[in-house]
Amino acid sequence: MTIPFNRPFFTGLEPKHVSMAALQGKISGNGIFTRKCHAFFEQRYGFRKVLLTTSCTDALEMAAILCGIEAGDEVIMPSYTFVSTANAFILRGAKIVFADSETSNPNIDASLIESLITAKTRVIVVVHYAGIACDMGRIMEIANRHSLLVVEDAAHAVDSFYLDRPLGSIGHLAAFSFHETKNITCGEGGMLVINDERFLDRSEIIWEKGTNRAAFNRGEVDKYGWVDIGSSFLPSELTAAFLSGQIEMLDEIQLRRKAIFNSYQSALAHLEASGKIRLPFCPAYASQNGHLFYILTRNLDTRDRLISFLARKGIQAVFHYLSLHSSSYYSPKHDGRQLPNSDHFSSNLIRLPFFYNLQDQDIEKICEAIGIFYAG
Repeated sequence: MTIPFNRPFFTGLEPKHVSMAALQGKISGNGIFTRKCHAFFEQRYGFRKVLLTTSCTDALEMAAILCGIEAGDEVIMPSYTFVSTANAFILRGAKIVFADSETSNPNIDASLIESLITAKTRVIVVVHYAGIACDMGRIMEIANRHSLLVVEDAAHAVDSFYLDRPLGSIGHLAAFSFHETKNITCGEGGMLVINDERFLDRSEIIWEKGTNRAAFNRGEVDKYGWVDIGSSFLPSELTAAFLSGQIEMLDEIQLRRKAIFNSYQSALAHLEASGKIRLPFCPAYASQNGHLFYILTRNLDTRDRLISFLARKGIQAVFHYLSLHSSSYYSPKHDGRQLPNSDHFSSNLIRLPFFYNLQDQDIEKICEAIGIFYAG
């Protein structure tokens, strides 16, 4: 029987909540379940304001609008990330200036950021890969000194921390994902976090198609109309109801997912000690949130052979991002700098099966198969 790369986890509470939403007679967005989810994240993590979105992509696009990006503005971000990180700002006319990853993990190398800043730079976007924090203290110091905005792409980073601060609470804005591969899910879904008071009112207007409808619904204005640009970024109440059934079990979900991460780490440590693979590196200032587990091979050929070997054993493992600076779309626009660490992760990183219901015997089978591959 094949061990899949991912299998969504259902708490059992989702059908009840979705039915309740339907029975309320309001299944369009921004109802009681949306507000319940908003209150949960604001209270648990101290986020100034949150808005559920239809995807993390939408949350990033809202962030780009709020940052006031215009044609010709420059945005610094890692090359090793999903296309949505860059697309959100390209849609506003930005030039993307890609930075290399750390040598130890795929996160942006904070020591390179300042050398990339020009008079046109407006925003630094960080991506907390695998839920492991970027060097936010250093990054925020650079941003503040140059009067730049920071957006956290926290798609992987729910319930993860930089020192004692929740990821998503440090930058001016942050975006989370609730895609089916994430720790908590509603199939497709996301969330924008607004930590800077300058963006509080406008974020809600952009979220509601450029209208002040949310203020009208609260009785703050006597009518609503078109007051700014925006789009239909808010999800349906059914989506929010599904998500509410997940957040009620967040602690239990996190406990199991962190245990899976630790099991992989322990079972594969001997292969890292012998120099055959590298395992995820978590700096002292970061925590791991059980989002994913990866290994790094020595080269591309070994990576591809290992993925094929695991597939023959009924184990679905996958490689991850291709460096955006060398993509067919953006390579003609890239400034030509080599980004060797980003390319290294693109060539050598393998994500192993990871989901709540992954059984201990499945983890043993996966790790045993990797051991057999390297023994052979």
